[in-house]
Amino acid sequence: MNFTISGLDLESFESLPPHTRRCVFWEVDPSFTIAPPRTSSGGDTPPADDDPLAGATRFTNFESEFDKEAWISSVLLEWGTCGQIAIDSSTGVVVGAALYAPPGRVPRSRSFPTSPVSADAVLLTSVRTEPGFEDAADLLIDAAVSDLVRRGVRAVEAFGLVRHGGPDGGAGMASTEEHSAAADLSGETFVDARSTSRTTDFGDLSTWSDDAVVEIAREILDGPGQDLCGQCMIDAQLLKDSAFDVVASHARFPRFRLELDEGLGWKFEVESALEKLVVMAAIDLVGRERLTVPTASRNRALRSTHSDVASG
Repeated sequence: MNFTISGLDLESFESLPPHTRRCVFWEVDPSFTIAPPRTSSGGDTPPADDDPLAGATRFTNFESEFDKEAWISSVLLEWGTCGQIAIDSSTGVVVGAALYAPPGRVPRSRSFPTSPVSADAVLLTSVRTEPGFEDAADLLIDAAVSDLVRRGVRAVEAFGLVRHGGPDGGAGMASTEEHSAAADLSGETFVDARSTSRTTDFGDLSTWSDDAVVEIAREILDGPGQDLCGQCMIDAQLLKDSAFDVVASHARFPRFRLELDEGLGWKFEVESALEKLVVMAAIDLVGRERLTVPTASRNRALRSTHSDVASG
Protein backbone atom coordinates (compact mmCIF):
# COMPACT_ATOMS: atom_id res chain seq x y z
CA MET A 1 0.00 0.00 0.00
CA ASN A 2 1.49 3.33 -1.07
CA PHE A 3 0.97 6.68 0.62
CA THR A 4 1.90 10.25 -0.14
CA ILE A 5 2.79 12.29 2.95
CA SER A 6 2.47 16.06 2.87
CA GLY A 7 2.19 18.96 5.28
CA LEU A 8 -1.25 20.00 6.48
CA ASP A 9 -2.55 23.34 5.23
CA LEU A 10 -5.93 25.06 5.17
CA GLU A 11 -6.60 23.89 1.62
CA SER A 12 -6.40 20.26 2.74
CA PHE A 13 -8.49 20.79 5.89
CA GLU A 14 -11.75 19.84 4.17
CA SER A 15 -10.14 16.60 3.00
CA LEU A 16 -9.36 15.39 6.52
CA PRO A 17 -11.30 12.38 7.80
CA PRO A 18 -14.49 13.45 9.65
CA HIS A 19 -13.29 12.76 13.19
CA THR A 20 -9.92 14.43 12.69
CA ARG A 21 -11.65 17.42 11.13
CA ARG A 22 -14.19 17.89 13.93
CA CYS A 23 -12.70 16.71 17.23
CA VAL A 24 -11.29 19.45 19.48
CA PHE A 25 -10.28 17.20 22.38
CA TRP A 26 -6.77 18.68 22.37
CA GLU A 27 -7.45 22.12 20.97
CA VAL A 28 -10.18 23.49 23.27
CA ASP A 29 -9.94 24.19 27.00
CA PRO A 30 -11.35 21.15 28.86
CA SER A 31 -13.65 23.39 30.90
CA PHE A 32 -15.59 24.11 27.70
CA THR A 33 -16.13 20.48 26.71
CA ILE A 34 -18.86 18.43 28.33
CA ALA A 35 -20.46 15.06 27.93
CA PRO A 36 -23.91 14.70 26.33
CA PRO A 37 -26.66 15.71 28.78
CA ARG A 38 -27.69 12.84 31.04
CA THR A 39 -31.36 12.18 31.59
CA SER A 40 -32.93 11.81 35.00
CA SER A 41 -34.63 8.63 36.17
CA GLY A 42 -37.85 9.92 34.66
CA GLY A 43 -36.21 10.34 31.27
CA ASP A 44 -36.25 14.14 31.33
CA THR A 45 -33.20 16.27 30.67
CA PRO A 46 -32.06 18.23 33.75
CA PRO A 47 -33.11 21.89 33.67
CA ALA A 48 -30.60 24.41 32.35
CA ASP A 49 -30.37 26.08 35.78
CA ASP A 50 -28.72 22.93 37.13
CA ASP A 51 -25.98 23.09 34.50
CA PRO A 52 -22.94 25.03 35.75
CA LEU A 53 -21.95 25.78 32.15
CA ALA A 54 -25.42 26.91 31.07
CA GLY A 55 -25.10 29.92 28.80
CA ALA A 56 -21.41 29.31 28.12
CA THR A 57 -19.91 28.04 24.89
CA ARG A 58 -19.92 24.25 25.11
CA PHE A 59 -18.81 21.44 22.83
CA THR A 60 -20.64 18.15 23.15
CA ASN A 61 -18.39 15.15 22.57
CA PHE A 62 -15.53 17.54 21.71
CA GLU A 63 -16.95 18.17 18.22
CA SER A 64 -16.61 21.62 16.66
CA GLU A 65 -15.37 21.78 13.09
CA PHE A 66 -15.33 25.57 13.19
CA ASP A 67 -13.03 25.67 16.23
CA LYS A 68 -10.77 22.95 14.82
CA GLU A 69 -10.27 24.91 11.62
CA ALA A 70 -9.72 28.12 13.58
CA TRP A 71 -7.09 26.43 15.74
CA ILE A 72 -5.21 25.02 12.76
CA SER A 73 -5.39 28.38 11.00
CA SER A 74 -3.97 30.30 13.96
CA VAL A 75 -1.15 27.82 14.57
CA LEU A 76 -0.22 27.80 10.88
CA LEU A 77 -0.13 31.59 10.86
CA GLU A 78 1.78 32.11 14.10
CA TRP A 79 4.00 29.02 14.31
CA GLY A 80 4.01 27.15 11.01
CA THR A 81 3.18 23.62 9.87
CA CYS A 82 1.31 21.77 12.61
CA GLY A 83 0.38 18.52 10.90
CA GLN A 84 1.14 15.86 8.33
CA ILE A 85 -1.43 14.02 6.25
CA ALA A 86 -1.28 10.61 4.58
CA ILE A 87 -2.93 10.29 1.17
CA ASP A 88 -3.76 6.92 -0.35
CA SER A 89 -1.90 7.01 -3.66
CA SER A 90 -4.49 4.85 -5.41
CA THR A 91 -7.53 6.95 -4.51
CA GLY A 92 -6.19 10.37 -3.53
CA VAL A 93 -8.15 10.20 -0.26
CA VAL A 94 -6.65 11.42 3.02
CA VAL A 95 -6.51 8.36 5.28
CA GLY A 96 -4.53 9.63 8.25
CA ALA A 97 -3.10 12.66 10.00
CA ALA A 98 -0.58 13.56 12.68
CA LEU A 99 -0.98 16.84 14.55
CA TYR A 100 1.60 18.67 16.66
CA ALA A 101 2.13 22.10 18.18
CA PRO A 102 3.88 23.92 21.02
CA PRO A 103 2.33 22.77 24.32
CA GLY A 104 1.20 26.31 25.05
CA ARG A 105 -1.16 26.06 22.08
CA VAL A 106 -2.67 22.80 23.36
CA PRO A 107 -4.96 23.42 26.38
CA ARG A 108 -5.48 19.73 27.07
CA SER A 109 -1.73 19.22 27.58
CA ARG A 110 -1.99 20.66 31.08
CA SER A 111 -4.65 18.17 32.20
CA PHE A 112 -2.78 14.88 32.46
CA PRO A 113 -1.27 13.37 35.60
CA THR A 114 2.07 13.33 33.75
CA SER A 115 1.85 16.99 32.71
CA PRO A 116 3.45 19.38 31.97
CA VAL A 117 5.23 18.92 28.67
CA SER A 118 8.87 20.02 28.75
CA ALA A 119 9.45 23.63 27.76
CA ASP A 120 11.90 22.71 25.00
CA ALA A 121 9.60 20.20 23.32
CA VAL A 122 6.82 20.27 20.75
CA LEU A 123 3.79 18.14 21.61
CA LEU A 124 2.68 15.43 19.20
CA THR A 125 -1.00 15.34 20.08
CA SER A 126 -2.46 12.68 17.81
CA VAL A 127 -1.58 10.17 15.12
CA ARG A 128 -4.81 8.80 13.71
CA THR A 129 -5.43 6.63 10.64
CA GLU A 130 -8.60 5.31 9.09
CA PRO A 131 -9.37 1.58 9.50
CA GLY A 132 -7.28 -0.51 7.14
CA PHE A 133 -4.58 2.14 6.75
CA GLU A 134 -2.69 1.63 10.01
CA ASP A 135 0.60 1.28 8.11
CA ALA A 136 0.52 5.03 7.48
CA ALA A 137 1.02 5.80 11.19
CA ASP A 138 4.78 5.21 11.13
CA LEU A 139 5.14 7.34 8.00
CA LEU A 140 3.19 10.17 9.62
CA ILE A 141 5.42 10.13 12.71
CA ASP A 142 8.55 10.09 10.54
CA ALA A 143 7.27 13.05 8.52
CA ALA A 144 6.42 15.01 11.67
CA VAL A 145 9.85 14.33 13.17
CA SER A 146 11.58 15.29 9.91
CA ASP A 147 9.68 18.57 9.79
CA LEU A 148 10.56 19.42 13.38
CA VAL A 149 14.22 18.52 12.88
CA ARG A 150 14.46 20.87 9.91
CA ARG A 151 12.99 23.63 12.07
CA GLY A 152 15.54 23.14 14.82
CA VAL A 153 13.20 21.72 17.47
CA ARG A 154 15.13 19.98 20.26
CA ALA A 155 12.59 17.32 21.21
CA VAL A 156 9.07 16.04 20.63
CA GLU A 157 6.88 14.67 23.41
CA ALA A 158 3.56 12.86 23.46
CA PHE A 159 1.08 11.47 25.95
CA GLY A 160 0.58 7.77 25.37
CA LEU A 161 -2.51 5.76 26.18
CA VAL A 162 -1.76 2.36 27.72
CA ARG A 163 -4.36 -0.15 26.62
CA HIS A 164 -4.80 -3.43 28.51
CA GLY A 165 -1.84 -2.88 30.82
CA GLY A 166 0.68 -2.27 28.04
CA PRO A 167 4.43 -2.70 28.48
CA ASP A 168 5.71 0.84 28.92
CA GLY A 169 4.31 3.17 31.50
CA GLY A 170 2.70 0.65 33.79
CA ALA A 171 2.72 -3.08 34.36
CA GLY A 172 -0.64 -4.77 34.63
CA MET A 173 -3.37 -3.04 36.60
CA ALA A 174 -2.57 0.19 38.42
CA SER A 175 -3.06 0.87 42.08
CA THR A 176 -6.12 2.70 43.41
CA GLU A 177 -4.11 5.90 43.70
CA GLU A 178 -2.90 5.66 40.10
CA HIS A 179 -6.41 5.10 38.79
CA SER A 180 -7.56 8.06 40.84
CA ALA A 181 -4.94 10.24 39.16
CA ALA A 182 -5.86 8.91 35.73
CA ALA A 183 -9.52 9.54 36.44
CA ASP A 184 -8.95 13.10 37.58
CA LEU A 185 -7.37 15.24 34.89
CA SER A 186 -7.58 18.72 36.34
CA GLY A 187 -10.88 18.08 38.04
CA GLU A 188 -12.49 16.20 35.18
CA THR A 189 -14.45 13.10 36.15
CA PHE A 190 -13.51 10.02 34.17
CA VAL A 191 -15.56 6.86 34.07
CA ASP A 192 -13.75 4.45 36.35
CA ALA A 193 -14.58 1.33 38.31
CA ARG A 194 -15.61 3.25 41.40
CA SER A 195 -17.94 5.75 39.73
CA THR A 196 -19.48 3.05 37.56
CA SER A 197 -20.15 0.80 40.53
CA ARG A 198 -22.41 3.50 41.95
CA THR A 199 -24.65 3.40 38.92
CA THR A 200 -24.31 -0.19 37.71
CA ASP A 201 -25.41 -3.32 39.56
CA PHE A 202 -22.58 -5.85 39.39
CA GLY A 203 -24.13 -8.14 41.98
CA ASP A 204 -22.05 -9.56 44.81
CA LEU A 205 -18.45 -8.78 43.81
CA SER A 206 -17.15 -11.03 46.59
CA THR A 207 -18.17 -14.03 44.49
CA TRP A 208 -16.16 -12.86 41.46
CA SER A 209 -12.79 -14.36 40.64
CA ASP A 210 -9.76 -12.06 40.62
CA ASP A 211 -9.36 -12.52 36.86
CA ALA A 212 -12.97 -11.49 36.25
CA VAL A 213 -12.59 -8.34 38.35
CA VAL A 214 -9.39 -7.40 36.52
CA GLU A 215 -11.00 -7.95 33.10
CA ILE A 216 -14.04 -5.82 33.95
CA ALA A 217 -11.82 -3.09 35.36
CA ARG A 218 -9.75 -3.08 32.18
CA GLU A 219 -12.81 -2.77 29.98
CA ILE A 220 -14.07 0.15 32.04
CA LEU A 221 -10.74 1.95 32.12
CA ASP A 222 -9.99 1.36 28.45
CA GLY A 223 -13.30 2.87 27.38
CA PRO A 224 -13.13 6.47 26.16
CA GLY A 225 -15.32 7.68 29.00
CA GLN A 226 -17.18 10.96 28.98
CA ASP A 227 -14.09 13.19 29.13
CA LEU A 228 -11.53 11.27 27.10
CA CYS A 229 -11.33 10.84 23.35
CA GLY A 230 -9.56 7.53 22.87
CA GLN A 231 -9.40 8.08 19.11
CA CYS A 232 -7.25 11.18 19.55
CA MET A 233 -4.85 9.56 22.01
CA ILE A 234 -1.70 7.86 20.71
CA ASP A 235 -1.16 4.24 21.71
CA ALA A 236 1.80 3.93 24.05
CA GLN A 237 3.02 0.92 22.07
CA LEU A 238 3.19 2.97 18.86
CA LEU A 239 5.33 5.60 20.57
CA LYS A 240 7.60 2.93 22.00
CA ASP A 241 8.01 1.32 18.57
CA SER A 242 8.89 4.77 17.16
CA ALA A 243 11.90 5.09 19.53
CA PHE A 244 10.21 7.39 22.05
CA ASP A 245 11.35 7.01 25.67
CA VAL A 246 9.16 7.24 28.77
CA VAL A 247 10.06 10.36 30.78
CA ALA A 248 7.04 10.37 33.09
CA SER A 249 5.74 6.93 33.99
CA HIS A 250 2.07 6.29 34.62
CA ALA A 251 -0.19 3.25 34.44
CA ARG A 252 -2.53 4.87 31.92
CA PHE A 253 -1.03 8.10 30.57
CA PRO A 254 2.77 7.91 30.39
CA ARG A 255 4.54 10.84 28.78
CA PHE A 256 7.07 9.99 26.08
CA ARG A 257 9.95 11.99 24.63
CA LEU A 258 12.09 11.74 21.52
CA GLU A 259 15.32 13.74 21.48
CA LEU A 260 15.96 15.32 18.09
CA ASP A 261 19.66 15.37 17.25
CA GLU A 262 20.69 18.75 15.86
CA GLY A 263 22.95 16.92 13.43
CA LEU A 264 19.89 15.37 11.84
CA GLY A 265 18.88 18.78 10.56
CA TRP A 266 22.15 19.09 8.68
CA LYS A 267 21.70 15.55 7.37
CA PHE A 268 18.22 16.32 6.02
CA GLU A 269 19.47 19.51 4.37
CA VAL A 270 22.32 17.65 2.67
CA GLU A 271 20.00 14.87 1.50
CA SER A 272 17.55 17.44 0.16
CA ALA A 273 20.33 19.26 -1.69
CA LEU A 274 21.61 16.00 -3.18
CA GLU A 275 18.12 15.09 -4.35
CA LYS A 276 17.84 18.46 -6.09
CA LEU A 277 21.24 17.94 -7.75
CA VAL A 278 20.17 14.52 -9.02
CA VAL A 279 16.97 15.98 -10.45
CA MET A 280 18.84 18.87 -12.10
CA ALA A 281 21.42 16.45 -13.55
CA ALA A 282 18.65 14.29 -14.98
CA ILE A 283 16.98 17.31 -16.55
CA ASP A 284 20.31 18.46 -18.00
CA LEU A 285 20.98 15.00 -19.43
CA VAL A 286 17.59 14.87 -21.10
CA GLY A 287 18.18 18.32 -22.55
CA ARG A 288 21.54 17.31 -23.97
CA GLU A 289 20.05 14.20 -25.56
CA ARG A 290 17.37 16.28 -27.23
CA LEU A 291 19.99 18.64 -28.65
CA THR A 292 22.23 15.79 -29.81
CA VAL A 293 19.61 14.06 -31.95
CA PRO A 294 18.91 16.97 -34.33
CA THR A 295 22.65 17.65 -34.72
CA ALA A 296 23.40 14.07 -35.72
CA SER A 297 20.52 14.04 -38.15
CA ARG A 298 21.74 17.30 -39.67
CA ASN A 299 25.26 15.89 -40.15
CA ARG A 300 23.89 12.81 -41.89
CA ALA A 301 21.85 15.03 -44.17
CA LEU A 302 24.92 17.11 -45.06
CA ARG A 303 26.99 14.00 -45.82
CA SER A 304 24.23 12.71 -48.06
CA THR A 305 24.09 16.03 -49.93
CA HIS A 306 27.84 16.07 -50.50
CA SER A 307 27.70 12.50 -51.86
CA ASP A 308 24.99 13.43 -54.33
CA VAL A 309 26.98 16.44 -55.57
CA ALA A 310 30.14 14.37 -56.00
CA SER A 311 28.37 11.65 -57.97
CA GLY A 312 26.79 14.24 -60.27
